[in-house]
Amino acid sequence: MTGEHEPHDRTTGDRTTGEHPTGDRKTGDGTRAVRAGLPEPEAYAPALPGPAFAAHYHLPDGADLLQGPYTYGRDANPTWTGLERAISELESPDADAETVVFASGMGAISAVLLSQLGQGDAAVLPSDGYQLLAPLGERLRGYGIEVRTAPTGGDAQLSLLDGAPAADGGEPRPAKLLWIESPANPGLDVCDIRRLADAAHARGALVAVDNTLATPLGQRPLDLGADFSVASGTKALTGHGDVLLGYVTCRDPRLAASVRAWRKMAGGIPGPMEAWLAHRSLATLQLRVDRQAATALALAEALRDRPEVTGLRHPGLPTDPAHRLAAAQMRGGRFGCVVSFVLPDQEHAERFLAALRLVDDATSFGGVRSTAERRGRWGGDAVPDGFIRFSVGAEDPQDLIADVLRALDEARAPARGATGG
Repeated sequence: MTGEHEPHDRTTGDRTTGEHPTGDRKTGDGTRAVRAGLPEPEAYAPALPGPAFAAHYHLPDGADLLQGPYTYGRDANPTWTGLERAISELESPDADAETVVFASGMGAISAVLLSQLGQGDAAVLPSDGYQLLAPLGERLRGYGIEVRTAPTGGDAQLSLLDGAPAADGGEPRPAKLLWIESPANPGLDVCDIRRLADAAHARGALVAVDNTLATPLGQRPLDLGADFSVASGTKALTGHGDVLLGYVTCRDPRLAASVRAWRKMAGGIPGPMEAWLAHRSLATLQLRVDRQAATALALAEALRDRPEVTGLRHPGLPTDPAHRLAAAQMRGGRFGCVVSFVLPDQEHAERFLAALRLVDDATSFGGVRSTAERRGRWGGDAVPDGFIRFSVGAEDPQDLIADVLRALDEARAPARGATGG
Protein backbone atom coordinates (compact mmCIF):
# COMPACT_ATOMS: atom_id res chain seq x y z
CA MET A 1 0.00 0.00 0.00
CA THR A 2 1.52 3.30 -1.09
CA GLY A 3 -1.02 5.70 0.37
CA GLU A 4 -1.89 7.31 -2.94
CA HIS A 5 -5.45 8.26 -1.94
CA GLU A 6 -6.36 11.27 0.14
CA PRO A 7 -8.12 10.55 3.45
CA HIS A 8 -11.72 11.54 3.94
CA ASP A 9 -12.04 15.12 5.16
CA ARG A 10 -13.36 14.08 8.55
CA THR A 11 -9.74 13.62 9.61
CA THR A 12 -8.86 17.25 9.06
CA GLY A 13 -11.15 19.11 11.40
CA ASP A 14 -14.81 19.54 10.65
CA ARG A 15 -17.40 22.01 11.89
CA THR A 16 -16.11 24.50 14.46
CA THR A 17 -19.11 26.42 15.77
CA GLY A 18 -17.78 27.64 19.09
CA GLU A 19 -21.24 27.17 20.61
CA HIS A 20 -21.52 27.06 24.38
CA PRO A 21 -22.38 23.60 25.79
CA THR A 22 -25.66 24.99 27.09
CA GLY A 23 -26.43 26.51 23.69
CA ASP A 24 -27.13 29.98 25.07
CA ARG A 25 -23.86 31.83 24.41
CA LYS A 26 -20.39 31.57 22.94
CA THR A 27 -17.65 29.89 24.90
CA GLY A 28 -14.78 31.94 26.26
CA ASP A 29 -11.24 31.55 24.98
CA GLY A 30 -10.15 29.58 28.04
CA THR A 31 -13.05 27.15 27.84
CA ARG A 32 -12.48 26.64 24.14
CA ALA A 33 -8.75 26.05 24.61
CA VAL A 34 -9.40 23.45 27.33
CA ARG A 35 -12.04 21.56 25.32
CA ALA A 36 -10.81 22.03 21.75
CA GLY A 37 -10.56 18.92 19.63
CA LEU A 38 -11.49 16.43 22.34
CA PRO A 39 -13.51 13.37 21.31
CA GLU A 40 -16.97 12.68 22.65
CA PRO A 41 -16.74 11.25 26.20
CA GLU A 42 -16.53 7.47 26.29
CA ALA A 43 -16.83 5.39 29.43
CA TYR A 44 -13.44 4.49 30.89
CA ALA A 45 -11.55 6.14 28.03
CA PRO A 46 -9.04 9.00 28.58
CA ALA A 47 -10.25 12.52 27.89
CA LEU A 48 -7.35 13.00 25.50
CA PRO A 49 -6.44 9.67 23.88
CA GLY A 50 -2.75 8.85 23.77
CA PRO A 51 -0.65 9.13 20.61
CA ALA A 52 -1.38 6.63 17.84
CA PHE A 53 1.85 5.20 16.43
CA ALA A 54 0.99 3.74 13.04
CA ALA A 55 2.62 3.63 9.63
CA HIS A 56 -0.24 1.63 8.12
CA TYR A 57 -3.80 0.63 8.97
CA HIS A 58 -5.94 -2.43 8.33
CA LEU A 59 -7.51 -2.11 4.87
CA PRO A 60 -9.74 -5.10 4.11
CA ASP A 61 -10.57 -5.99 0.52
CA GLY A 62 -13.56 -4.03 -0.65
CA ALA A 63 -12.85 -1.07 1.65
CA ASP A 64 -13.54 2.34 0.11
CA LEU A 65 -10.05 3.82 0.27
CA LEU A 66 -11.29 7.25 -0.80
CA GLN A 67 -13.67 7.40 2.15
CA GLY A 68 -11.67 5.62 4.80
CA PRO A 69 -10.39 7.99 7.47
CA TYR A 70 -6.95 6.36 7.82
CA THR A 71 -5.12 4.47 5.12
CA TYR A 72 -1.42 5.27 5.38
CA GLY A 73 0.72 7.03 7.94
CA ARG A 74 1.87 9.82 5.66
CA ASP A 75 -1.74 10.78 4.89
CA ALA A 76 -3.36 11.00 8.30
CA ASN A 77 -3.13 9.90 11.89
CA PRO A 78 -5.82 9.89 14.64
CA THR A 79 -3.58 12.01 16.88
CA TRP A 80 -3.20 14.64 14.16
CA THR A 81 -6.97 14.64 13.74
CA GLY A 82 -7.61 15.76 17.31
CA LEU A 83 -4.96 18.48 17.13
CA GLU A 84 -6.12 19.72 13.74
CA ARG A 85 -9.70 19.97 14.95
CA ALA A 86 -8.55 21.80 18.07
CA ILE A 87 -6.52 24.39 16.16
CA SER A 88 -9.40 24.93 13.74
CA GLU A 89 -11.69 25.66 16.69
CA LEU A 90 -9.22 28.25 17.99
CA GLU A 91 -8.38 29.91 14.68
CA SER A 92 -11.95 29.93 13.35
CA PRO A 93 -14.54 29.32 16.07
CA ASP A 94 -17.41 30.87 14.12
CA ALA A 95 -16.94 29.28 10.68
CA ASP A 96 -15.94 25.95 9.21
CA ALA A 97 -12.18 25.58 8.82
CA GLU A 98 -9.58 22.92 8.15
CA THR A 99 -6.12 22.70 9.67
CA VAL A 100 -3.10 20.82 8.33
CA VAL A 101 -0.29 20.18 10.83
CA PHE A 102 3.39 19.92 9.92
CA ALA A 103 6.66 18.86 11.48
CA SER A 104 7.75 22.49 11.92
CA GLY A 105 6.72 26.05 11.27
CA MET A 106 8.98 26.21 8.22
CA GLY A 107 7.28 23.08 6.92
CA ALA A 108 3.98 24.94 7.10
CA ILE A 109 5.37 28.12 5.53
CA SER A 110 7.03 26.22 2.70
CA ALA A 111 3.86 24.22 2.03
CA VAL A 112 1.78 27.35 1.47
CA LEU A 113 4.31 29.09 -0.74
CA LEU A 114 5.29 26.05 -2.78
CA SER A 115 1.76 24.71 -3.21
CA GLN A 116 0.36 28.04 -4.42
CA LEU A 117 3.18 29.49 -6.52
CA GLY A 118 4.72 28.34 -9.78
CA GLN A 119 7.03 29.59 -12.49
CA GLY A 120 5.96 33.01 -13.71
CA ASP A 121 4.02 33.92 -10.57
CA ALA A 122 4.83 36.83 -8.24
CA ALA A 123 4.77 36.93 -4.46
CA VAL A 124 5.08 39.79 -1.95
CA LEU A 125 6.94 38.94 1.26
CA PRO A 126 7.91 41.07 4.28
CA SER A 127 11.53 42.21 4.32
CA ASP A 128 11.54 42.18 8.13
CA GLY A 129 9.89 38.84 8.78
CA TYR A 130 11.27 35.58 10.10
CA GLN A 131 14.87 35.27 8.94
CA LEU A 132 14.40 32.05 6.93
CA LEU A 133 11.92 33.81 4.66
CA ALA A 134 14.84 35.47 2.88
CA PRO A 135 16.64 32.25 1.82
CA LEU A 136 13.29 30.69 0.99
CA GLY A 137 12.57 33.70 -1.20
CA GLU A 138 15.86 33.13 -3.01
CA ARG A 139 14.85 29.53 -3.65
CA LEU A 140 11.53 30.74 -5.06
CA ARG A 141 13.41 33.05 -7.41
CA GLY A 142 15.39 30.04 -8.58
CA TYR A 143 12.08 28.43 -9.52
CA GLY A 144 11.19 31.38 -11.73
CA ILE A 145 8.95 33.13 -9.21
CA GLU A 146 9.23 36.89 -8.81
CA VAL A 147 9.68 37.83 -5.15
CA ARG A 148 9.12 41.39 -3.96
CA THR A 149 9.80 42.51 -0.40
CA ALA A 150 8.84 45.52 1.70
CA PRO A 151 8.75 46.24 5.44
CA THR A 152 5.73 45.35 7.56
CA GLY A 153 5.25 48.82 9.05
CA GLY A 154 3.23 51.44 7.24
CA ASP A 155 1.50 48.77 5.12
CA ALA A 156 4.44 49.12 2.74
CA GLN A 157 3.71 45.78 1.06
CA LEU A 158 0.59 47.34 -0.41
CA SER A 159 2.66 49.21 -3.00
CA LEU A 160 4.10 45.98 -4.41
CA LEU A 161 0.89 44.13 -5.20
CA ASP A 162 0.67 45.47 -8.76
CA GLY A 163 4.35 45.18 -9.62
CA ALA A 164 6.43 47.31 -11.96
CA PRO A 165 6.48 47.17 -15.76
CA ALA A 166 8.76 44.45 -17.09
CA ALA A 167 12.22 45.41 -18.37
CA ASP A 168 11.10 44.61 -21.93
CA GLY A 169 8.17 46.99 -21.61
CA GLY A 170 5.64 44.28 -20.88
CA GLU A 171 2.71 44.61 -18.54
CA PRO A 172 3.39 44.56 -14.76
CA ARG A 173 2.83 41.21 -13.13
CA PRO A 174 0.25 41.34 -10.31
CA ALA A 175 1.06 39.34 -7.22
CA LYS A 176 -0.50 35.91 -6.84
CA LEU A 177 0.22 35.68 -3.11
CA LEU A 178 0.79 38.20 -0.33
CA TRP A 179 2.63 36.96 2.77
CA ILE A 180 2.08 38.99 5.94
CA GLU A 181 3.79 38.68 9.32
CA SER A 182 2.15 40.81 11.99
CA PRO A 183 3.53 41.42 14.55
CA ALA A 184 6.78 40.89 12.69
CA ASN A 185 9.62 38.93 14.24
CA PRO A 186 11.89 40.27 15.66
CA GLY A 187 11.15 43.98 15.17
CA LEU A 188 7.45 43.83 16.25
CA ASP A 189 6.07 46.12 13.57
CA VAL A 190 2.39 45.70 12.75
CA CYS A 191 0.40 46.16 9.54
CA ASP A 192 -3.30 46.52 8.80
CA ILE A 193 -4.18 42.95 7.86
CA ARG A 194 -7.73 43.75 6.75
CA ARG A 195 -6.59 46.59 4.51
CA LEU A 196 -3.86 44.53 2.88
CA ALA A 197 -6.10 41.49 2.47
CA ASP A 198 -8.85 43.52 0.81
CA ALA A 199 -6.35 45.10 -1.58
CA ALA A 200 -4.78 41.75 -2.43
CA HIS A 201 -8.13 40.07 -3.05
CA ALA A 202 -9.19 42.93 -5.30
CA ARG A 203 -6.22 41.99 -7.49
CA GLY A 204 -6.96 38.27 -7.36
CA ALA A 205 -4.15 37.44 -4.93
CA LEU A 206 -4.23 35.04 -2.02
CA VAL A 207 -3.24 36.19 1.47
CA ALA A 208 -1.30 34.26 4.11
CA VAL A 209 -0.61 35.59 7.62
CA ASP A 210 2.09 34.26 9.92
CA ASN A 211 0.24 34.26 13.25
CA THR A 212 3.04 32.74 15.32
CA LEU A 213 3.65 35.59 17.72
CA ALA A 214 0.01 36.52 18.30
CA THR A 215 -1.41 32.97 18.58
CA PRO A 216 -5.09 32.41 17.67
CA LEU A 217 -6.10 33.83 21.06
CA GLY A 218 -4.39 37.13 20.28
CA GLN A 219 -5.36 37.44 16.62
CA ARG A 220 -7.57 35.65 14.10
CA PRO A 221 -6.22 36.31 10.60
CA LEU A 222 -9.08 34.45 8.88
CA ASP A 223 -11.56 36.86 10.48
CA LEU A 224 -9.42 39.71 9.12
CA GLY A 225 -9.64 38.44 5.55
CA ALA A 226 -6.67 36.10 5.21
CA ASP A 227 -6.93 32.87 3.22
CA PHE A 228 -4.28 31.09 5.28
CA SER A 229 -3.38 31.42 8.94
CA VAL A 230 0.07 29.91 9.38
CA ALA A 231 2.14 29.46 12.52
CA SER A 232 5.02 27.74 14.17
CA GLY A 233 3.44 25.75 16.96
CA THR A 234 6.93 25.42 18.40
CA LYS A 235 6.52 28.81 20.02
CA ALA A 236 3.67 30.08 22.20
CA LEU A 237 1.02 27.66 20.94
CA THR A 238 2.68 24.71 22.70
CA GLY A 239 4.74 26.89 25.03
CA HIS A 240 7.04 24.39 26.72
CA GLY A 241 10.09 24.44 24.46
CA ASP A 242 9.87 20.69 23.84
CA VAL A 243 7.96 20.37 20.56
CA LEU A 244 8.67 21.32 16.94
CA LEU A 245 5.40 21.82 15.06
CA GLY A 246 3.70 23.97 12.44
CA TYR A 247 0.22 24.35 10.99
CA VAL A 248 -1.88 25.95 8.27
CA THR A 249 -5.58 26.75 8.75
CA CYS A 250 -7.93 27.60 5.86
CA ARG A 251 -11.66 28.11 5.42
CA ASP A 252 -11.54 27.21 1.73
CA PRO A 253 -11.48 23.38 1.48
CA ARG A 254 -9.71 23.57 -1.90
CA LEU A 255 -6.82 25.54 -0.45
CA ALA A 256 -6.61 23.17 2.50
CA ALA A 257 -6.55 20.21 0.12
CA SER A 258 -3.69 21.71 -1.88
CA VAL A 259 -1.64 22.28 1.27
CA ARG A 260 -2.43 18.76 2.50
CA ALA A 261 -1.37 17.30 -0.85
CA TRP A 262 1.93 19.16 -0.59
CA ARG A 263 2.48 17.73 2.90
CA LYS A 264 1.88 14.25 1.51
CA MET A 265 4.32 14.71 -1.37
CA ALA A 266 7.05 16.45 0.65
CA GLY A 267 6.57 14.23 3.68
CA GLY A 268 6.69 17.06 6.24
CA ILE A 269 4.47 15.23 8.71
CA PRO A 270 4.62 15.60 12.50
CA GLY A 271 5.24 12.66 14.78
CA PRO A 272 2.24 11.44 16.77
CA MET A 273 4.03 12.15 20.06
CA GLU A 274 4.67 15.76 19.07
CA ALA A 275 1.06 16.17 17.98
CA TRP A 276 -0.20 14.72 21.25
CA LEU A 277 2.08 16.96 23.31
CA ALA A 278 0.86 19.96 21.34
CA HIS A 279 -2.79 19.10 21.93
CA ARG A 280 -2.12 18.57 25.63
CA SER A 281 -0.50 22.00 25.82
CA LEU A 282 -3.50 23.83 24.36
CA ALA A 283 -5.41 23.43 27.62
CA THR A 284 -3.18 26.04 29.26
CA LEU A 285 -2.89 28.33 26.23
CA GLN A 286 -5.12 31.09 27.57
CA LEU A 287 -3.47 31.01 31.00
CA ARG A 288 -0.02 31.23 29.46
CA VAL A 289 -0.84 33.84 26.83
CA ASP A 290 -2.59 36.15 29.28
CA ARG A 291 0.13 35.87 31.93
CA GLN A 292 2.97 36.33 29.47
CA ALA A 293 1.35 39.24 27.65
CA ALA A 294 0.67 41.08 30.91
CA THR A 295 4.21 40.54 32.15
CA ALA A 296 5.69 41.57 28.80
CA LEU A 297 3.83 44.87 28.97
CA ALA A 298 5.00 45.40 32.57
CA LEU A 299 8.58 44.68 31.54
CA ALA A 300 8.35 47.08 28.61
CA GLU A 301 7.05 49.79 30.94
CA ALA A 302 9.93 49.14 33.34
CA LEU A 303 12.44 49.52 30.49
CA ARG A 304 11.12 52.86 29.23
CA ASP A 305 13.15 54.98 31.61
CA ARG A 306 16.44 53.10 31.32
CA PRO A 307 18.93 55.45 29.63
CA GLU A 308 20.92 52.61 28.04
CA VAL A 309 17.81 51.15 26.39
CA THR A 310 16.81 52.46 22.96
CA GLY A 311 14.50 51.20 20.24
CA LEU A 312 12.08 49.70 22.77
CA ARG A 313 9.18 47.90 21.07
CA HIS A 314 6.11 46.11 22.35
CA PRO A 315 2.71 46.55 20.64
CA GLY A 316 0.97 46.84 24.01
CA LEU A 317 2.83 50.01 25.01
CA PRO A 318 0.56 53.01 24.40
CA THR A 319 3.63 54.87 23.13
CA ASP A 320 4.59 52.15 20.64
CA PRO A 321 4.18 53.21 16.98
CA ALA A 322 2.13 50.07 16.31
CA HIS A 323 -0.11 50.27 19.38
CA ARG A 324 -3.17 51.91 17.86
CA LEU A 325 -3.37 49.45 14.97
CA ALA A 326 -2.48 46.46 17.13
CA ALA A 327 -5.22 47.37 19.60
CA ALA A 328 -7.73 47.46 16.76
CA GLN A 329 -6.95 44.04 15.27
CA MET A 330 -5.44 42.01 18.11
CA ARG A 331 -7.76 40.41 20.65
CA GLY A 332 -8.30 40.80 24.37
CA GLY A 333 -5.32 43.03 25.06
CA ARG A 334 -3.02 40.13 24.15
CA PHE A 335 -0.10 41.80 22.42
CA GLY A 336 2.32 38.92 22.70
CA CYS A 337 5.13 37.86 24.98
CA VAL A 338 8.02 39.45 23.07
CA VAL A 339 9.75 42.72 23.94
CA SER A 340 12.59 43.99 21.80
CA PHE A 341 15.12 46.69 22.60
CA VAL A 342 18.65 47.82 21.80
CA LEU A 343 21.63 48.11 24.12
CA PRO A 344 24.62 50.30 23.20
CA ASP A 345 26.74 47.61 21.54
CA GLN A 346 27.44 43.89 21.29
CA GLU A 347 29.63 43.76 24.40
CA HIS A 348 27.04 45.57 26.50
CA ALA A 349 24.34 43.19 25.28
CA GLU A 350 26.47 40.15 26.07
CA ARG A 351 27.19 41.41 29.60
CA PHE A 352 23.46 41.89 30.13
CA LEU A 353 22.61 38.39 28.95
CA ALA A 354 25.36 36.84 31.06
CA ALA A 355 24.07 38.63 34.16
CA LEU A 356 20.50 37.32 33.90
CA ARG A 357 19.61 34.57 36.40
CA LEU A 358 15.96 33.79 35.56
CA VAL A 359 16.31 34.02 31.79
CA ASP A 360 17.83 31.49 29.40
CA ASP A 361 20.13 32.75 26.66
CA ALA A 362 18.38 30.84 23.89
CA THR A 363 16.64 31.34 20.57
CA SER A 364 12.87 30.90 20.11
CA PHE A 365 10.07 32.59 22.00
CA GLY A 366 6.73 31.90 23.64
CA GLY A 367 7.86 29.37 26.22
CA VAL A 368 6.98 29.26 29.92
CA ARG A 369 10.64 29.92 30.73
CA SER A 370 11.83 33.38 29.75
CA THR A 371 14.49 33.54 27.06
CA ALA A 372 16.53 36.35 25.57
CA GLU A 373 19.18 36.61 22.92
CA ARG A 374 21.30 39.05 21.00
CA ARG A 375 19.52 38.54 17.74
CA GLY A 376 22.37 39.75 15.56
CA ARG A 377 24.47 36.70 16.40
CA TRP A 378 22.56 34.70 13.78
CA GLY A 379 22.87 37.12 10.90
CA GLY A 380 19.96 37.50 8.52
CA ASP A 381 18.06 40.10 10.57
CA ALA A 382 18.64 43.79 9.87
CA VAL A 383 19.15 44.70 13.54
CA PRO A 384 21.89 46.52 15.49
CA ASP A 385 24.60 44.49 17.24
CA GLY A 386 23.03 45.29 20.61
CA PHE A 387 19.50 44.26 19.63
CA ILE A 388 17.81 42.04 22.24
CA ARG A 389 14.78 39.88 21.56
CA PHE A 390 13.29 39.07 24.96
CA SER A 391 10.58 36.43 25.34
CA VAL A 392 8.68 36.72 28.62
CA GLY A 393 7.80 33.46 30.33
CA ALA A 394 5.46 32.54 33.16
CA GLU A 395 7.66 33.57 36.08
CA ASP A 396 6.31 35.93 38.72
CA PRO A 397 6.39 39.38 37.09
CA GLN A 398 8.12 41.09 40.00
CA ASP A 399 10.87 38.47 40.07
CA LEU A 400 11.49 38.63 36.35
CA ILE A 401 11.52 42.42 36.16
CA ALA A 402 13.84 42.65 39.17
CA ASP A 403 16.22 40.20 37.49
CA VAL A 404 16.24 42.22 34.27
CA LEU A 405 16.84 45.54 36.01
CA ARG A 406 19.61 44.06 38.14
CA ALA A 407 21.25 42.58 35.02
CA LEU A 408 21.06 45.95 33.30
CA ASP A 409 22.76 47.56 36.29
CA GLU A 410 25.53 44.98 36.22
CA ALA A 411 25.97 45.32 32.47
CA ARG A 412 26.65 49.06 32.86
CA ALA A 413 29.51 48.43 35.30
CA PRO A 414 33.07 47.94 34.00
CA ALA A 415 33.99 44.34 33.31
CA ARG A 416 35.66 42.53 36.20
CA GLY A 417 39.42 42.89 36.21
CA ALA A 418 39.36 46.14 34.28
CA THR A 419 41.77 48.78 35.54
CA GLY A 420 41.57 52.51 35.36
CA GLY A 421 43.73 54.53 32.96
